[in-house]
Amino acid sequence: MMRVNRVEFCGCRRGTARVPPAALLASIIGVAALSGPALAQPAADFYRGKTVEIVVGAAAAGGYDLASRTLANHMGRHIPGSPKLIVRNMPGATGLIMTNYLYNVAKRDGTVIGMPTSNVPLEPRLKLLSTDGSAVKFDLARFSWIGTTLQEPQVTWVWHTAPARSVADLRTNVIVMGATANSADNYVLPMLANALLGTRMQALTGYIGQNEIDLAVERGEVQGNNTSLSNLTVSRADWVRDNKIRILLQYGNERLAAIKDVPTVAELTTSDLDRDVLHFYALKFTMTRPLLVPPEVPAERVAALQSAFEATMKDSQYLDEARRIGLDTNWLGAEAIGRQARQIQETPQAVVDRLRELLARAGAR
Repeated sequence: MMRVNRVEFCGCRRGTARVPPAALLASIIGVAALSGPALAQPAADFYRGKTVEIVVGAAAAGGYDLASRTLANHMGRHIPGSPKLIVRNMPGATGLIMTNYLYNVAKRDGTVIGMPTSNVPLEPRLKLLSTDGSAVKFDLARFSWIGTTLQEPQVTWVWHTAPARSVADLRTNVIVMGATANSADNYVLPMLANALLGTRMQALTGYIGQNEIDLAVERGEVQGNNTSLSNLTVSRADWVRDNKIRILLQYGNERLAAIKDVPTVAELTTSDLDRDVLHFYALKFTMTRPLLVPPEVPAERVAALQSAFEATMKDSQYLDEARRIGLDTNWLGAEAIGRQARQIQETPQAVVDRLRELLARAGAR
């Protein structure tokens, strides 16, 4: 065993060494820093040679999958240490399975990024999946936001053989819409339109993801769907080109320039409270492809990922690929998406209660 002589701050005795107080304090701080290497290790040193996983709360071959894989092709170049990025799909419970995993199971070291579905930021207030909120196993405020690759409202579209060419036709004829679950937008939005506009859409649930719904439309099982516009312009560009679909409604707070002749549900609604309801729900469309990391990721790594995301959104190679495949690039960084999340939390309870009432009446949960 190594013998350590007694150390005194003042005076010296035989067999002792005098160490100035400042030097001793510095050595103590140094030892404390070494006790937390994950916090002290520079981001470049940490990420070098590692793999960063983007876990997506939706099935493969849909809009979330496409956005995450396009991002993964380029973001690694902008993260210090240039790690490899891969994508893993974890669909289920309209994004809650993935978000619960991210909060409770995933590594908290900056090697796991989550892309939940856009309904997840609303879920703690709306409680669509369970009235007591028991399906939510996370505290949204403890995540760190990275950004969103896209802001995009959803649209109602029908197959070219469906008996609907206008909103008036949707009020007259029953149209069967494909949906994943009765907590997903592809169920919730048609039901909101029914409640607020008097349309007569019905939703057939149980499909795994967007690709399965599209195939069901081609087979004639269902007549349409609610989805983000890019799911059509990117994944089904031939349908758009060949006029195989008709877009009849959109759900943002204002009309998209690309479909400026298609009305928004908000502009067709007569009640001020119901317009506020739609504006509240439309906040999720400003974070259409949200990215976040678990709690307790070291701040330096969070900042590195946030900066890398913003640099990727401006990267010419990323932009070239996005434009080539028809992916929109109206992104938001961490600060802006954080503001949107706070707006959700600050929305008056009367607006939230009215939305919950409408959704409950429609059977959304």
